[in-house]
Amino acid sequence: MAAKAQWIWRWFNPQALIYWALGRSAAHQGLKQGAAPLGPRFFIARAWPFAPFAPVASGHGGGYIFGQPSLPWGPAMKIATAAYPLDWLDTWDGYAAKQRAWVVEAAQAGANLLVFPEYGAMELAAQAGVQTAGDLHGSIQAVAARMAQANALHAELAREFGVYILSGSGPVQMGEKVVNRAHFFAPGGATAHQDKQIMTRFEREDWGISGGGPLRVFDTSLGKIAVLICYDSEFPLLARSLVEAGAEVLLVPSCTEAPEGYWRVRIGAMARALEGQCVAAMASLVGQQPRLFGVEENSGAGGVFGPPDRGFPATGVLALGQVDVPGWTYAQIDRAAIADVRADGHVLNMAHWPEQAARLPHIETIALA
Repeated sequence: MAAKAQWIWRWFNPQALIYWALGRSAAHQGLKQGAAPLGPRFFIARAWPFAPFAPVASGHGGGYIFGQPSLPWGPAMKIATAAYPLDWLDTWDGYAAKQRAWVVEAAQAGANLLVFPEYGAMELAAQAGVQTAGDLHGSIQAVAARMAQANALHAELAREFGVYILSGSGPVQMGEKVVNRAHFFAPGGATAHQDKQIMTRFEREDWGISGGGPLRVFDTSLGKIAVLICYDSEFPLLARSLVEAGAEVLLVPSCTEAPEGYWRVRIGAMARALEGQCVAAMASLVGQQPRLFGVEENSGAGGVFGPPDRGFPATGVLALGQVDVPGWTYAQIDRAAIADVRADGHVLNMAHWPEQAARLPHIETIALA
């Protein structure tokens, strides 16, 4: 009852109602003038004692967040995206202790959706020794053999701390082929996974990893969430199919060895957030670990992105960590803002997407010497 009374006072106290009325007026004036109005949610936030629009430090990753007050759409969503350094952990206990420490830090910061990066599971290869971990095929088999144990650990951490965890992806043997799979764990004990769809040249030409099972949308207590692993975020039709299936948040775990790779994935994630008028949350491997094959050098950062439209930052950047600095980056997500921008944004990218189809068959080539 106390929590309910607090919520009622937060939204319906006289000051909040006054600011709501001012916001309605400001939105109306802004639309008439062609500007980007702040809208009622901003003015309510001004009356909100926690000042959710203020920049906030994002842990030792050193980013900032653009917070928005949550409306009663179920539990509030606070994402933690990792800039995750690979360590040489040659015992199971060392690996388990590191996973626990990272989950504890994010949970203590109030996050309830934790995103680890692509190929974060390659740390498991260290338990097979230096020679195996540094071998192309040996490293894959070493990780695949330990994935079930790692999954049990993450499932227990999700239950213990009441959070959703997208664990670091890794190679999984599926019959004659190996896929790159990220596992998703719910606080209630449910588990699922998402396979990478489209392989990079290194994965297909050197590592022999193949595209896996179908795309999925996970209907969680926090909202509808989907996963595009790294390179998959650079293909618009994959994201579009997820958005059409109801996805509100796209998780983008990534592994990139150089700045240009990080920027490809970051630009892809931001573009998918723009097109789908949704949120995209990117996690990255960072640092060097020369004894682990395939992930010897890594560059990236955590980041959370939305459409640059009403209810979101003008840059589309909700949260951004420092490049190559390990740590979590946090962002509070307002599902009502996603629904609002999809229904009544200054542009309607999601709704207008089908209009492209009629334009595509009519390409004209014009000689212009």
